[in-house]
Amino acid sequence: MRKWVFLLILLLIIALVMFGAVISRVPIGDRVAIISIKGVIVNPIPTVKKIERLRRDRSVKALVIRVDSPGGSVGASQEIYRAIERFRAEGKPVVVSMGNVAASGGYYVSAPADYIFANAGTITGSIGVIIQHVAYKELMEKIGVKATAIKTGKFKDTLNPFRELTPEEKKYLKETITEAYEQFLEAILKYRGKKISEEKLREVADGRVLTGERAKELGLVDELGGLEDAVEKAKELAGVPKARAFFVPEEKSLLQKVLGGEIEELKILNSYSPLFYIMSL
Repeated sequence: MRKWVFLLILLLIIALVMFGAVISRVPIGDRVAIISIKGVIVNPIPTVKKIERLRRDRSVKALVIRVDSPGGSVGASQEIYRAIERFRAEGKPVVVSMGNVAASGGYYVSAPADYIFANAGTITGSIGVIIQHVAYKELMEKIGVKATAIKTGKFKDTLNPFRELTPEEKKYLKETITEAYEQFLEAILKYRGKKISEEKLREVADGRVLTGERAKELGLVDELGGLEDAVEKAKELAGVPKARAFFVPEEKSLLQKVLGGEIEELKILNSYSPLFYIMSL
C-alpha cells in the first residue's frame, strides 16, 4: 500500500513540474523570456529570429540573455546587437547574464543591454579584432603542389594560403581591422558611455581579458551576480515583479541533435568572413 502511495505522490510531483513548464510558455500574463547565446557566434539568424518573435509578443515584458561565448564573426555579432536594439526600442528592458566566458564578440552582443551581470570569475573583455593568415607555401612546394590565382585586382586573393602577404596587403588588412575596431568601441560607448570614458575604454581595449570583477570596476559590467539576479533585475526594470520567467527552447537541426554539439562552431573554419571579434586562445 505504501509503495502505491509513494508512486502516486511521485507521479503527481512530476505532473505538476511538467504542467508548470508548459504553463510558463503559454503567452498569458506578464512574462520574462530567457534565451542563450553560447559558443562561437557565426550564424546570427536563429538568435535574431528568436529575439524578433519575443519583441512582437505582448506578454513578454523583458528579456534576459545568458551569454557564454568567446565571440565570433564581426557581421554576426553586429546583427544580434541590432536585434537587441530593436527589442529595447519597444520599451522592453534587456538584461545580460554572463556565464563562464563573454569575451570579444560575446561582450559586443552584451553591450546594448540595459543592465549587465557577470560572475566575479567570468572571463570577459578581449575587446579587439583579429584576422589570421596561415601560409602553406613552403609545405606545398615540398610535396610538389603549386597554386595559380588569376585575379581582377591586386587585393582579390589577399589571405591566399599558398603565398605570403605583401607589405601592401598587410597595410590594407591593418586598415580594415582598425575600422572594425572603431566600430566595436562605438558600439560599446553608445550604451556604456556614461559608465566608462572613451579614454579608459581605449586603454583596456587592447585584446586583454578581464575578470567579471575587474570589468565591474571599469564600468563594463553593472553588477556581480548570476542568472537569477538577472531575472529579478529584468522584472524590476519592466515593473512586473510577479512576471513568470521562462526559457526559450533551443532550436536544433537533426544533425546537431545527433552529434550533440554546436555545429555552428565548426563552420567558423570555413566562414566567408575572415574578420572576427573573438578571443584568441
